[in-house]
Amino acid sequence: RLGKHLWATWPEPLTVEDTATYLLGPMIGFVLLLRGTPALHASAINVGGQAIALVGPGGAGKSTTAAGFARMGYSVLSDDAVTLAGEPGELMVHPGYPCIRLWPESADALFGARDARPLLTPNWDKRYLDLAGDNHRFQTDSLPLAAIYFLGARSEDVGAPRIEVVAPRAGMIELIANMYVPYLKDNAAHAREFNALRHVIAKVPLRRAIPGADLGRVSDLCKVILDDFRALPQPRAATDPSEHIECV
Repeated sequence: RLGKHLWATWPEPLTVEDTATYLLGPMIGFVLLLRGTPALHASAINVGGQAIALVGPGGAGKSTTAAGFARMGYSVLSDDAVTLAGEPGELMVHPGYPCIRLWPESADALFGARDARPLLTPNWDKRYLDLAGDNHRFQTDSLPLAAIYFLGARSEDVGAPRIEVVAPRAGMIELIANMYVPYLKDNAAHAREFNALRHVIAKVPLRRAIPGADLGRVSDLCKVILDDFRALPQPRAATDPSEHIECV
């Protein structure tokens, strides 16, 4: 219950690689929960010594976008789980594991062929991008969370990719919907999480990134996110989160 020991077993024909995908995903989220650190279902990258979180449900394109940033030379902090740790005035994102997991179609779009990336496990067609090699970069130090981009549905609109501002209350709902392992939380854990999110919306700019329909143009989405992030004002001083939402 202190989140210090974890046991696993698996039946045939599953392998240790299959088990590791759960360890590095929902299980690590549950360990963080036991240790009192809320986590978002998100990926995070380093831009100028600050963390940008890419948030969305499964299949939204978080890993694909993070891999797009990696191909542009940016270091990646985490894929799949982004911590909300530290004091209210400075929320920190801790490094995850140096690997990005990609669906075959994302590997096709980013690298020309899915076989250009190795299989994550022998029993699954998902591929992985090794951030400790392959001339990519992994961020090994924790960084302050500076902005959150919710990934929207792909759009055929000629204006895509584009960025939209997300209001604090709407953002709060989306953040709650994208927290890790919600089905395993007791009331105390929900309260810690809610209070952490209050500090997020009080301090961190919230945006929605609408990708274009062409998966092969993920670099365009990355550039739009970068342009928007660089145009943001300097980090805001911590304010009283109760101005936005009160936890009762």
